Amino acid sequence: MKRRYKILNGFLAFLGIAVVTLCLVVSHDSPCSAAAPLPNGVIIMKAWKYRCYGAPEVLKLELVGKPGPADDELIVRVLAASVNPLDWHYLRGTPYLMRMEVGIGAPTESSLGVDFAGTVEEVGKDVKHFKPGDAVFGARTGAFGEYVHVRESRNVLLKPANISFEEAAAVPIAAVTALQALRDTGKLKAGQKVLINGASGGVGTYAVQIAKALGAEVTGVCSGRNVEMVRSLGADHVVDYTKEDFTAGTDKYDLILDNVGTHSLSEYRRVMNPAGIFVIVGGPNEGKFLGPMTGIIKAKAYGPFVSQQFLFMLAQLNPQDLTTLRDMLAAGTIKSVIDRTYKFEDVPAAIAYLETGRARGKVIVRIE
Repeated sequence: MKRRYKILNGFLAFLGIAVVTLCLVVSHDSPCSAAAPLPNGVIIMKAWKYRCYGAPEVLKLELVGKPGPADDELIVRVLAASVNPLDWHYLRGTPYLMRMEVGIGAPTESSLGVDFAGTVEEVGKDVKHFKPGDAVFGARTGAFGEYVHVRESRNVLLKPANISFEEAAAVPIAAVTALQALRDTGKLKAGQKVLINGASGGVGTYAVQIAKALGAEVTGVCSGRNVEMVRSLGADHVVDYTKEDFTAGTDKYDLILDNVGTHSLSEYRRVMNPAGIFVIVGGPNEGKFLGPMTGIIKAKAYGPFVSQQFLFMLAQLNPQDLTTLRDMLAAGTIKSVIDRTYKFEDVPAAIAYLETGRARGKVIVRIE
């Protein structure tokens, strides 16, 4: 028996050392590296790069090689890009566990930004549906640069004529997240009651409108200064969380879309129907190692013991859902809410502002 305890204690000690070592490795920040010199004769452009983890100040506006189109690609001159929470998570390398994928010590990919809108400058010889001069929008890593290259079959579409480049650039990540969270993960049906916690943010402003378009009765939760804005997007009811706690009310919801994680799971469950669905889109950063993943872990542990479903979703960008959203934009069914627009030179300030959590709708960068 004593031998078994010794073996168990030895294993636990080894496991503890392994965990501590892993934590030290993934939390290590390497110094910022310098950009490699450009080859002679290369055509250059400007792009924001981060070659180490840290605050927005580690971003540098660099001269880099301008991409040329592969046979199935477009080269898009970026006129507007939008900032997403994903950008500052990548920039800071938090939660630390994500570094297992994006780079230990320093990022393996130095480009930042995903959502873009602009005009096609060049096309490859196999491109059939786009031509130079077309106004387009879509998603591609490196959107915080003067040009991006994107495959015709991937996430790029013609921009609706009735919206601006800034409004189009706001769409991809936030609106696709809202659409997939409501329609796919939340299984929202016409006539159901949905509550959107964090209704005034990037995802929330689209979620209010998409939920209404799907036929739901929508309640939005936001601060007092955003109540009228959320109501103008079509919300049937708006709760000012500074004056009222919706989890203490008597209304029951078929679906709760949670962008901010302001309550415990048991409090959310109190206002859910027995077969209700709770979808986690975002949440508070509870420590640098797990960050918002803490809420996901809690939901996984909580779900099996209750009748409601507690689920997490991460958007998967695809041309089909972007097409759905483009059609809704063209029809005026949804619109982009833009809080602030920054100059290209002020990308670090744009990210810093979004990181405060006070943005109403989307934060845009105009690239001129």
